[in-house]
Amino acid sequence: MRRILIACSLVAGAAFAQAAGGITDTANAQGAAATDAKAGAYKLDKAHASLLFRVNHLGFSKYTARFKRFDADLQFDPAKPAAMSVSATIDPASIETDFPDPATLDFNAELRGNKFLDTLRFPAITFRSTAVEVTGANTARVMGELALHGVTRPMALDVTFNGGYAGHPMDPQSRIGFSARGVLKRSEFGMAYGVPAEGTTMGVSDAVEVLIEAEFNGPPLTPAKSQ
Repeated sequence: MRRILIACSLVAGAAFAQAAGGITDTANAQGAAATDAKAGAYKLDKAHASLLFRVNHLGFSKYTARFKRFDADLQFDPAKPAAMSVSATIDPASIETDFPDPATLDFNAELRGNKFLDTLRFPAITFRSTAVEVTGANTARVMGELALHGVTRPMALDVTFNGGYAGHPMDPQSRIGFSARGVLKRSEFGMAYGVPAEGTTMGVSDAVEVLIEAEFNGPPLTPAKSQ
């Protein structure tokens, strides 16, 4: 079963990439974002970001793990959310399962090996957005291409824009935040080991749920002009 979970890890990679896609989100009826954050280039704030993935294990629980090293760049314009773009990179070797006894089994190392993530051959997971569809006042669907384990396939994320500002004396740059969720099938990336037979839950699900929380830093705060 542990090996089954591995495939899920890979898929998580996709996860982040999409999170970056969250950039495009948030818009009112006319498509303009409700924020005073400035338009421009934004960089992921790694101190305020997480990339998790979950898989159904035997139908009894949602096994949860994460990637610890990832990065993203986005072009953000609150007035033109559909024109925004994002690119992200995940280090698959940073997978973290919190396996309770590494001395007995280093599950992280097993997942990094050539039977699963094969990080020596595939040292990066990448995502590049291709389109943004505004779906609500503060939501959007970000479509893109996910490259994982030597396979590139389309992927979409449902993103919620949590807000932002142009800056603060203690945080002198534009800051924006997003939450994102996506689901993909690990078998489509060549990782079908342990997928339950049809009609059963004996194994680890083909579907992998990706959950992203991300803040991005952008243009510096412009000091108010003195009168």
